[in-house]
Amino acid sequence: MKCTICKTGETNSGLTTVTLQRKDTVIVIRDVPADICSDCGEYFLDETTARRVYADAEETALRQVDVEIKRYAA
Repeated sequence: MKCTICKTGETNSGLTTVTLQRKDTVIVIRDVPADICSDCGEYFLDETTARRVYADAEETALRQVDVEIKRYAA
């Protein structure tokens, strides 16, 4: 698939790190499956993966954790 951000690179399956911030909470999720642009490095998550990542971030924010680093688990 052609990258929708840079319009020049092609996306390939791989693993990426997603960093999200909500108020005072930062969550870093490593090894997230994504399509990654070979040119600009932008990543794209499928709907199922995105829902899981956002659910993890919400749960972390509700626990009022300042910073959490975890590995993606399907």
